[in-house]
Amino acid sequence: MDFYIVLGVNRGASLPEVKKAYRRLARRLHPDVNPGDERAALRFREIAEAYSTLSDPDRRQRYDLVGYEAPIAQGQAPGFEGFDFSAAVFANQQSTFGDLFADVLRNEPVRSGPQERGHDLHQSLSLTFEQAADGGEFHLPIVRQTTCRECAGTGSLSVAAVKCPSCDGVGSLRTARGHMVFTRRCERCDGTGALNARGCPGCGGAGTVSRAGQVAVPVPAGIGDDAKIRIAGQGSAGRRGGPPGDLYVTVHVAPHPLFRRENDDLHLVVPVAVHEAALGARVEVPTVHGSTRLRVPPGTQSGQRLRLRGRGLPSPRSGHRGDLVVEIRLALPKVLDERSKVLLKEFGDLNGESVRDQFERAWKPQDGPARERAAE
Repeated sequence: MDFYIVLGVNRGASLPEVKKAYRRLARRLHPDVNPGDERAALRFREIAEAYSTLSDPDRRQRYDLVGYEAPIAQGQAPGFEGFDFSAAVFANQQSTFGDLFADVLRNEPVRSGPQERGHDLHQSLSLTFEQAADGGEFHLPIVRQTTCRECAGTGSLSVAAVKCPSCDGVGSLRTARGHMVFTRRCERCDGTGALNARGCPGCGGAGTVSRAGQVAVPVPAGIGDDAKIRIAGQGSAGRRGGPPGDLYVTVHVAPHPLFRRENDDLHLVVPVAVHEAALGARVEVPTVHGSTRLRVPPGTQSGQRLRLRGRGLPSPRSGHRGDLVVEIRLALPKVLDERSKVLLKEFGDLNGESVRDQFERAWKPQDGPARERAAE
């Protein structure tokens, strides 16, 4: 791991430049700003470790000379180079027998930088009842991580090759244990002995930057409330060229003042005058697309339901339309003049049959003793 690339500064950066780069990245990647984001937490630990090293003159000098001592890759144990009985080696590192083979027997994984899939995003889209019924394409504003344009998502910029300071251009590092000398591949330059990249200042080495934009959301006609739409590849961009995540959109449909939805059917309550229900009529009723004429048969009762085929909502899956179910509700005029009262009384005299016969039979006792028992 190159601490200069992590912070996105040059190797000759001053202490104020290092502090400025750290503060800029810390504000963006701090765990309190990105709760639950493991990738941001990992990046924050990396920049904290880089800052603690580069802000300390002694540690920075040692880092510039030795480099970052990453764990040895699996299957890449240091090779035994021989013995060295020079005074320098003997004086620098004396070790016990247990320490002698510590590096040889250790096989820890290397901190690598593989491609990472971008995070999935979850957004909400609010629609009117009519918009949900018709469907279409709606533009949703969104903020997401996108591929850095400066480095094309790699997190680093190509520069003229320079000699790796960690291995002095050799490509390997020597480690002395007592009089025994081992070599291992230099992790900083990947064994090439040269460095030809630096951290991208635009994204701080992450390969992605946060940008605001819009996403076109295709909404099928007849979509219901709380339905979810998945748009593949429209989430955040992946790190180091990894595939992007997906966008999940939850649709919220506003209720309609007249219609009530049941699956793909629409239910509507229509007030009808007494004479219309008694004699029959044709009344105009609304639909999701304009209006239509409804035939009310003579003798229609309050609460009776009439069905208009194919006047409901289209199914989001099959496109087949539901029905419009109209419930009749009798409505009396608010004010009756004397002539209307006389006509209604004459109508009652001509049609003297009680409309409550079935109702009364359901609860009134039929014989005298039973009636007396009920009264007691």
